[in-house]
Amino acid sequence: MSALPLSPQVFSILTMLIEQRSGLHYGPEDRDLLSEKVSARALDAGFDSLLDYYYFLRYDPKGPAALDALVDSLLVHETYFFRESQALEALVEEVLVPRARAGQKPRVWCAACATGEEPLTLAMMLDARGVLGDVSLLATDLSPRALERAKAGEYNLRCLRALPKGVEGRWLDVVGGRPRVRPELVTKVEWRQLNLMEGASYPEPETFDAILCRNVLIYFKDDTARRVVDDLTRVLKPGGHLLVGTSESLMRFGTALHCEERRGAFFYSKAAP
Repeated sequence: MSALPLSPQVFSILTMLIEQRSGLHYGPEDRDLLSEKVSARALDAGFDSLLDYYYFLRYDPKGPAALDALVDSLLVHETYFFRESQALEALVEEVLVPRARAGQKPRVWCAACATGEEPLTLAMMLDARGVLGDVSLLATDLSPRALERAKAGEYNLRCLRALPKGVEGRWLDVVGGRPRVRPELVTKVEWRQLNLMEGASYPEPETFDAILCRNVLIYFKDDTARRVVDDLTRVLKPGGHLLVGTSESLMRFGTALHCEERRGAFFYSKAAP
């Protein structure tokens, strides 16, 4: 299949629409890549012009659902179990376990969790320390398709590339070459669809001890990322922590959070009262 022509003008209005909905930012260097991906959706919908497809997405009553489906096809769901686990270990050992054992029932939100490997990794770590039942885990993503996979607990072997010993056979089984997380672990996580661009749909302010939003902000422009970080900060309890990916930094945003290093991982912490 050949891509439909994508002029600079149509590229501009189409990427603006995608960014407003999802935060995903595309620069001029991404034009050919986006043209291929969007053309497939447009042709499937019966359009042979990307401008006509844009008008459909923007103005047709069925446009919002089609836009969500387009965004879903563009989202990067690349993740795996125990990814950047040093930060998770620090969070579990230094924040969640002490608060759980003190009877505080800490709450964690894994934002943009994709297919769920991160919250399930946290669940395994907490269960290993005997406190899973004392910690509340919320996992959200924009993609209904990714969340369905997460709730099914079924994965592929690529997701196991950083798996430590002792996990398989305890929380996860490989049957016929397909990894499956045990249902009793999957049900310990609350799964919910949520768009990070819609701050009004976030959980209640000051209700979470920790938020993980890792390897997400790199796809946003700085002003979008700053707004999302501000919205996430409101949801943190005083003294709570925001964790981002190892390749990301919030220092250039002038965030209200202060950065501290714990076991080689950077925590962005909200001031305690």
